[in-house]
Parts: sequence; C-alpha cells; structure tokens
Amino acid sequence: MGLVMDFKMPTGLGFDLDVVVLGRAGLDLYPEPAGTKTQAAASFRSDLGGSAGNIAVALARLGKRTGLIAPVSADPAGDFVKRVLAQEGVKHLTPEGLRDGSRTSLAIAETRAHDCEVVIYRNQAADLALTTDQIARVGVNRQASVLIATGTALALEPSRSATLSALNAAAFTVLDLDYRAYTWDSAQVARDVYAQALQQTDLVVGNDDEFALLAGDQDPLTYARSLAPQHELLIYKMGERGAIAILPDGREEAFGIYQVPMLKPFGAGDAFMGGLIYSLQNREEVADSVRFGSACAALVVSTPGCASAMPRREDVLKFMKGQTSHPWVGNPNAPM
Repeated sequence: MGLVMDFKMPTGLGFDLDVVVLGRAGLDLYPEPAGTKTQAAASFRSDLGGSAGNIAVALARLGKRTGLIAPVSADPAGDFVKRVLAQEGVKHLTPEGLRDGSRTSLAIAETRAHDCEVVIYRNQAADLALTTDQIARVGVNRQASVLIATGTALALEPSRSATLSALNAAAFTVLDLDYRAYTWDSAQVARDVYAQALQQTDLVVGNDDEFALLAGDQDPLTYARSLAPQHELLIYKMGERGAIAILPDGREEAFGIYQVPMLKPFGAGDAFMGGLIYSLQNREEVADSVRFGSACAALVVSTPGCASAMPRREDVLKFMKGQTSHPWVGNPNAPM
C-alpha cells in the first residue's frame, strides 16, 4: 500500500500562486550535437538552468502556479532568464536586473552519459545578492503557502539571511539541500548554516553526499533518520539506487528508479523535486508522490537540456503506464 501521509501539504487556495521557489536561475550552454566535448564544440544550444529555475519550470509545466525568487543581472544573460521564465509561465518575483557588477550564473554542460564535464561560472553571482529587503517586498507568505528553498542560496550573505528570513515567513517550507562545496567557505560553515535552516523546514530533500556532509563522522542514513522526527517528511536520495522516504514516526519505505537510457546525469534532482511537490500538493500519498517524482527524473536524464527537458503531466503519466519501477535491492540499514 505504501506510506500514508500524516500531513497535508497546503494547497494554493486563497493565494495567487501554488508554490514559490527560491535560489539560482541562470543561462546554460550545451555543446552541439549531443555527445560533443566542450573543447571540441563549434556551436552551443542555450537553455534556462540553475536548480531553482529548473524546479520552477518543472512545477509550472505540471500545472502549478509558480513563482521564482532569483535575482538576475541587468544584461543580456539576465534578460534571457527573464524571457524564458515568462514563456514557461513562471512569475519572476525579483525581476529588477542588478547593476552592481553581479552576474547571472552561467553553466556549460556536456550532454554525455559518461565523462560529462560541467563548468559553472559563479563570480559575483546575482542570485547570491538576494536581500532580506527583497524578501519583505515579495511577501512570500502573501504569495503562496509553500516555499521551496535551494541550499545554494544559503552559501553566502546577503542571500543566506534572506533565505532564512523567507523560510521563517512561509507557511510550509521545503529545503532542497543542494550543497555545492565551491560556493561555501568551509564544510563546517555549511553544517552550521544548514542546521539553522533545518529548524525552519517542514520537508527535507537531499542526496546521500549531502546528508554525509551534515552527518560529519556519523553514518549519513542514521543521521537522516535522527532528523526525521523534527520534520513532516524527509527524502533520502541515493542516485541510481533509488530513494528512502522517512516519516516523523520512523516509518520508512525504499523506492527504486525507472530504468531508462541515460543521456546525461544532471537535472534529475530538480525534476524529482518538481514532481514530488506537485504530487504532494495534490494530496497524493507519499509513495505515489516519490514514484511520480522518480518518473520525472527519468524523463529528464533521457532528454537533452535542463529546464526545457522538464516533462508535462500527460507525458509523465504516459511514461509511468509503460514502465516498471525497479525495487531498490539492498539493506537500507547498511552503511552507505
């Protein structure tokens, strides 16, 4: 039967939006054709990228009224992000381009299943210039009942304080750990800041490497289980080994993945988050929501691009009807 929800994620009733996402949105460039290494490329294809931007598009394509808090620069790269968000039906809640030398994030990513190199330029990142004043002007608690914050937004000030302020203001909060070591001053600083954010979070989603960072010398899965009683739901992702959903009362269930030919290894986590929250907000059970998110992830890794690869609801349902979820094999109590 699967895990039965003991909580009800708020719907968008009474709000202009269903969900607000906070974090990074940027310009992605992909060497063409698929399989080309960056140094050998003669041409590139553009796309919207960034974890928060991808999640926002994923939710919008699934039918959710979605807003995005992601400052961009007042230049063609920032204008590109704003144009694509508008085309995808995402309400950009921080549209004023920054003229202080900040730059919209740029990523160059290879469409390769193996030996896939991704270079991300984050010098004076515009999204990390997010301020508490901007959060106050946006009024997260007036926009939507659900906020998804991505962990990269916690890496530096002023975005760190702004993100904590947004988490404190929202009615229901989701934290995608989204740890990128190159953005943080140190692993210990990251652990300390995440600890603050987790105190203000209802639902936590992270992978085994991210929980390993937070766990320090502890076993990461054991540590994740110790966090579960403090949250409505915790999702522990393990890549191709699937995921474990853990409820506050200690009940848990392990899930497999949908086996597909992988075109590239990135974008899956953002698609999973979009599908998971879409399904949970539609009052589906935890097990069904994890499977729906996993189907979204499978479709994205088998499709070029990031934001442009996010599937629509009818595509996900059609895919799920024709697939079998392969159960995760192994002992969930074993060290990772």
